[in-house]
Amino acid sequence: MSTNRFLRRHEWAIPTGLILLALVPVVAGVVRTVELSSHPTVTPANARFVADPAPVLVHIVTASLYCLLGAFQFMPGFRRRRPGWHRVAGRLLVPAGLLAALSGMWMAAFYPLLPIDGAFLIGLRLLFGGAMAGCVVLGLRAILRRDVSRHRAWMIRGYAIGQGAGTQFLTHLPWLVAAEPPGELTRALLHAAGWLINLAVAERIIRAGAAGPLLPAPTVSRQGRTRTGETRRGRTETGRT
Repeated sequence: MSTNRFLRRHEWAIPTGLILLALVPVVAGVVRTVELSSHPTVTPANARFVADPAPVLVHIVTASLYCLLGAFQFMPGFRRRRPGWHRVAGRLLVPAGLLAALSGMWMAAFYPLLPIDGAFLIGLRLLFGGAMAGCVVLGLRAILRRDVSRHRAWMIRGYAIGQGAGTQFLTHLPWLVAAEPPGELTRALLHAAGWLINLAVAERIIRAGAAGPLLPAPTVSRQGRTRTGETRRGRTETGRT
């Protein structure tokens, strides 16, 4: 099996993993949307959403789109084979990312504070929401200037922050299993850990990409044939120049 074919087959593991990471927040968002559309009984947990559903609905739709569609941007081979897809998806992801970040910040700033959410956690949500919006804007600015490397780096950072809810589910998992809710400070630190873990992984991906592409770039041989990856039975021809 050639290197190129091996990487193409296994590169699906990346979006699959990212979609699984986003699954719990997306399902929770669907449940919340169904609840708000069915005239629910008002409880302390949902009172703020029932009173003003628009911000949370915008956040659910745009954050879900951003996390699920954005997962497929991490397939370099697919992007090379379908360059139009990357551009069209990007035109959807930029406004989705901005709306997800800004609606999240609006909810943190203006929804009534829950007893389990202290000022520290609200500050973290505003900080990382602003950072996510900033990353998306800087990524857009970079691509408009044809700076692909910086565009890639900023978009990866923005996506990492946007996927924070999925990782935060994992950081909270021991408390969920024990059926003991964490205290105010612990809850805030667990949220921060989710964002910081994602950003650490993002920086590693960015540095790995700067060292070289995941898939070998096509090269042109002296005979005028274009080859990609390792050869299969001597060489793999993908076309003639």
